[in-house]
Amino acid sequence: MSKVLQISRRRALQSAAAGVVALGLLLWWLLPLGEKPPSGTIVFSTGTPRGVYQEYGERLRTEMARDMPGLEVKLLNSAGSQENVQRVATGQADFTIAAADAVETYALRHGSGAGRLRGVARLYDDYVHLIVRRGSDIRKVSDLRHRRVATGLPDSGVRLIADRVLRAAGMDPKKDITPVADGIDTGPGRLEQGKIDAFFWSGGLPTKGLDTLAKKAAFTFVPIDADLIARLHDEGQGARYYRAANIPESAYPAVQQGVQVPTIAVSNVLMTRADVDPRLTEWVTRTVIKSRDGIGAHVHSAQLVDLRTAIYTDPLPLQEGARRYYRSVKP
Repeated sequence: MSKVLQISRRRALQSAAAGVVALGLLLWWLLPLGEKPPSGTIVFSTGTPRGVYQEYGERLRTEMARDMPGLEVKLLNSAGSQENVQRVATGQADFTIAAADAVETYALRHGSGAGRLRGVARLYDDYVHLIVRRGSDIRKVSDLRHRRVATGLPDSGVRLIADRVLRAAGMDPKKDITPVADGIDTGPGRLEQGKIDAFFWSGGLPTKGLDTLAKKAAFTFVPIDADLIARLHDEGQGARYYRAANIPESAYPAVQQGVQVPTIAVSNVLMTRADVDPRLTEWVTRTVIKSRDGIGAHVHSAQLVDLRTAIYTDPLPLQEGARRYYRSVKP
């Protein structure tokens, strides 16, 4: 064997060995070597059909099945954030996603079990959509007076924020509009049929439940300006988590036609309880972080999950298992 061939072979072996080491380090980061995955059954409260919470929950369950094949994850539909918080706090569910304003509101109202709530990861932001038919004469929030407006299901995060937006615009949500309890599963169809004049939605971007209408360019957005958001902050009760933002022109391009829409954004938190097994929570946290790209290929909002910001689960302290995970991967 020539000297040149010997050197080439040695380099190839060194490269292969380095690859094995790198793979081993990656596996160590993702799944603890030699540790048996948690098993049993957990309940994950999601959201309404065709909403982002539901789709994210379904895809996260698939990822958890890969990492923890002995763990059965039962998904439970809900009205949204408010019901999700209540379910986890009272033990009806083990994990859920909820908007930060709904979490704090539940605690401020001294909801049962509020003190047991803990954060797992900050996920992505929800954006408030105020939607009307194309050609509507509703151009600003105050134009909703005396109109038929879908403000979300009673225990949803949409209802919480829609009522606050209406009050900030000087309207009583029960008297100055005709409120309708439609969510993302029914609101788009009823708007298209002319059964409602407008509807509120709060969700990640883009929301698949709006796809059909968006492709037809059959709706438009009503902006929510910064002055109204400033008035919202005066209400307290979780409103401090609202911030001025824009729905980017890329969210619904056929509808927006290159124009951003001023609105409200609020962060979402993956949450659990203090009494849930920390080892299970550590594994769940790991799956959430490592599955970002896989889930994000289907749920665009999930692309925003970031290890650097996931620890900021305000208003909830981190659950011990989540804390263990973040410590284990800290540079």
